Amino acid sequence: MYLQTRKLPGLLLASLAIMGLTLQANAQSPAAGKEDPEMKIYRATATKINDLIHTKLDVRFDYAKRYLYGKAWISLKPHFYPTDSLTLDAKGMDVKSVSLVQTSGTSTIKFPSEAMLKAARTTPLKFDYDDQQIRVQLNRTYKNNESYTIYVEYTAKPDEAKVEGSAAITEAKGLYFINPDGKDPNKPIQIWTQGETESSSVWFPTIDRTNQKTTSEISMTVEKKYVTLSNGKLVSQKPNADGTRTDTWRMDLPHAPYLFMMAVGDFSIVKDSWRGKEVNYYVEKAYAPHAKAIFGNTPEMMTFFSKLLGYDYPWVKYSQVVVRDYVSGAMENTTATIHGDFLQKTDRELLDDDDRLGESVIAHELFHHWFGDLATAESWSNLTMNESFADYSEYLWFEHKFGKDAADEHSYSAMNNYMESAEYQGDRHLVRFHYHNKEDMFDAVSYQKGGRILHMLRNYLGDDAFFKGLNLYLRENAFKATEAHQLRLAMEDVSGQDLNWFFNQWYFGEGYPTLDISYDYNETGKAKVIIEQKGDKIFDLPFAIDVYAGGKKERHKVRLSEKKATFSFPVSGKPDFVNVDADKVLIVKKTDRRDLNTYVFQYKNAPNYLDRREAIEACTKQQTSNAGARETLIAALKDKYEGLRVLAISGLKIESNDIKTAALPVLKELATKDAFAPVRAAALKQLGKLKDPQYMQLFEAALKDRSYMVEGTALNAIAELDVKKAYQLAKIMEKDAKGLLNSGIASVYAKNGDVSDVPFFAAKLKESTGQEKIGAAIMYLNILAMVDDTPTVNKGIDEVVDVVTGFNNNWVNDYIVNLLGPIAKKKQEKAAASSGELRNALNSQADHILKAAAKIKENSKDE
Repeated sequence: MYLQTRKLPGLLLASLAIMGLTLQANAQSPAAGKEDPEMKIYRATATKINDLIHTKLDVRFDYAKRYLYGKAWISLKPHFYPTDSLTLDAKGMDVKSVSLVQTSGTSTIKFPSEAMLKAARTTPLKFDYDDQQIRVQLNRTYKNNESYTIYVEYTAKPDEAKVEGSAAITEAKGLYFINPDGKDPNKPIQIWTQGETESSSVWFPTIDRTNQKTTSEISMTVEKKYVTLSNGKLVSQKPNADGTRTDTWRMDLPHAPYLFMMAVGDFSIVKDSWRGKEVNYYVEKAYAPHAKAIFGNTPEMMTFFSKLLGYDYPWVKYSQVVVRDYVSGAMENTTATIHGDFLQKTDRELLDDDDRLGESVIAHELFHHWFGDLATAESWSNLTMNESFADYSEYLWFEHKFGKDAADEHSYSAMNNYMESAEYQGDRHLVRFHYHNKEDMFDAVSYQKGGRILHMLRNYLGDDAFFKGLNLYLRENAFKATEAHQLRLAMEDVSGQDLNWFFNQWYFGEGYPTLDISYDYNETGKAKVIIEQKGDKIFDLPFAIDVYAGGKKERHKVRLSEKKATFSFPVSGKPDFVNVDADKVLIVKKTDRRDLNTYVFQYKNAPNYLDRREAIEACTKQQTSNAGARETLIAALKDKYEGLRVLAISGLKIESNDIKTAALPVLKELATKDAFAPVRAAALKQLGKLKDPQYMQLFEAALKDRSYMVEGTALNAIAELDVKKAYQLAKIMEKDAKGLLNSGIASVYAKNGDVSDVPFFAAKLKESTGQEKIGAAIMYLNILAMVDDTPTVNKGIDEVVDVVTGFNNNWVNDYIVNLLGPIAKKKQEKAAASSGELRNALNSQADHILKAAAKIKENSKDE
């Protein structure tokens, strides 16, 4: 599962940057360390009374009612103790019958033919159903060497089921009918499922627990114009007399019920392959020409991960499908990943994917097919065994495909995401058996912190031991349910080391160290590093310290396990730089007490992304007062890694004559020649700040760039010089605008503040899908703040509220509320300076906006 909350901040801020806006968070979450008393409830791993063996489903759909008519044949056996009963999860269904099935003297059915089913003997069984579970009385007591098959006929009613979503997975209906009546011309008709956490049991009866595994066969009867997708291999397609078609998908290897999936729609299938296995990309027809640009690295990923883990991709095929109105980011259903439509972009839009979001999501879900689908967390308490690995796979893929700098930048963003979450929402154990709701496990601890913990473990053990340990873990736990201790045991087996200290600290503990670092060079021939751990908890931290002196670098492996420690190193003279945590792997906040000269040296000599980033950030603060800092920042404009070029460009105080003189030649070159669109856009933005007519030709030329981000930035730069010209250009460009060009046009229209431009914003809100709707809503608010027409403003505010409340995300709610407040205040201030009808109109608008904010706040409480 890839969380939509992970990408929302970056998605929105990229759009806002083009518009020249910023957002300020006003967190309403509990402070760190304060927990709801309900979180003290112990959440045990589900007791296994019966084990699933095989699940056969035969389903058809009622689009008008949004029902699924289903038949299920479920084969099981007692786990250990004899039993005469069975409990199946089945949420919000009409259960018509439950029977015992027997064919040819055996009670277990696996991949039965129609003839076998017709010949089967069925015995009705007594059952009770409470809208959540079916409790079945079996015909006799079964032992664990005996199996049996249950037949259930039922109707699933997902829209009527009483289920709750979460911040991670916004709805838990399990089965979703998208635009089933076809009334929305801008949205395709689709059906898709979402099983995690325990929502598969909304559309078929099962034992909906992560520690269950079953083979499967799913037959879907659909209109023949539609394409279907499910787990495993498509083994038959049978035309029916009524114009429908029945597709049967078979999964020969066992997997957990939450990983079952179906998708039905008018998809284009773009075919690929890996070692003779099908690799397919299901997209809307308009995006078929771009499918390889979006997903084309998938076969290479499969090869890379297989080789890295020493364990080949184990499943029969790999398909990926993009759907509308998805309830989270993406989901690793076995052999058939579902993605939200934020991934569906043209090749031009992909040029602006500066954080490589698509690549990270695709890698994340693919890696789950080893960690999550093959070896599965035995309970939600052990979610780290799924999600921390998938999170870390993003680093591994970036490191392989795009280089270590790209991987380290991605890791840096993940680290900050976790630390911000810990600050505002409180920290948690990585493995936690006490929580209020299983959905709470899907957070920055299970994902981003867990990924960084794996990176620390890799650094501590070394690559050979770490990856051999992962191989051993997978081989010993394939098709089983696992917990963190099994990872520890595998790593201990390979390395020969006791790792309880590491797992107790990072897996079964919370928090991270805060270090105060100072230096003492007063004693001849010695360099001393004094490190103090702040706070009550003392961490055990092995790391490297690199000492740069006399033109050489010497590495020292140290271990900090006390409140305060001094590390001494022999030197011939005062070091140029002492690099604490030289590999930059610790989850840590630090105060590093050293002078600017060390940062100047660090940029030139220390190799890692974070070394150079730290130096750029330190030099940015002193660029106008220190020549060394200025020279370093100018040098960083040509850093080998594009992300640091953007950072250096964005930090320039271009209004300073010294900075302008030094930076302008480089900026002009970057704006026109850099290979990366975000670098070109950043350079154009800085040049635009100068409001110098000599650059008008450069800005106009940039309007022909293939990058929408560059086009949008150039349009805004033109607006700084001639807003009327920019407005005319925006009208011309509006027709074919996509992505971040929309943000640039929106900014120009907002400067114009004409009510006639509002339809552009309303249309973009209506046309956009998924997470992009929030970006469109923010753009819409920007123009509504400028216009005075009350019906237009109130209608627009209501449309934004409908989108935000329907999106069902507290992070989004907070930010939109924080935008609405200043807009209302601006209306009130303008009203105070006006009179007559305008004054009344503006006050009325302000009241409407404040009521809208209150409605969104109330929606957050309801969640």
